[in-house]
Amino acid sequence: MGIKAIDLRRGMAVNYKDGLWVVVDNQKVAKGNWRSYQVVQIKSIKTGQLLTERFRVDEQFEQAMLERKDMEYLYSDGSGHVLMDPQTYDQIHLPQDLIGEQSVYLVPNIHILVSLVDDKPIVAEMPNTVELVVKDTPPQVKSATATNQMKDAVCEGGAKIRVPGFVENGTRIKVDTRTGEYLSRA
Repeated sequence: MGIKAIDLRRGMAVNYKDGLWVVVDNQKVAKGNWRSYQVVQIKSIKTGQLLTERFRVDEQFEQAMLERKDMEYLYSDGSGHVLMDPQTYDQIHLPQDLIGEQSVYLVPNIHILVSLVDDKPIVAEMPNTVELVVKDTPPQVKSATATNQMKDAVCEGGAKIRVPGFVENGTRIKVDTRTGEYLSRA
């Protein structure tokens, strides 16, 4: 199945240079009257090599089909994260770099969509929202009457979120994992 360079998204796998590559980043560059082009950062599944290539916007790629599984997060160790398949109870080890900075949103029993090639995880997608418990936040200032006054809070997992003044320690909140923003109470 063909896909244009402009339509590539993070986590997609494509056949390129006689191998399987995963899209890490894709940015459109437009220079005034000149033609637009895509700067695509891709990573080889076999070697781990990272390339940054420039393509025409309408250049075609052959999209590779990956096995995708919904897996449940169990715990983290020094080198990565351990996930379990809820149907078969098989466990896999997910390298730290596949989740990266979003690891602060990991809480036990959260479901992560993992793409596999030959039973090796290559892409992990966090859910768009997660529920976290606020562990540490300063108390609300009594004299503050502003309705949209935000304060810092540290949640389980170590996520630092800006929350409204009425949120207290122990409150369960919803957080957007893409932006790191407070959404609502859970």
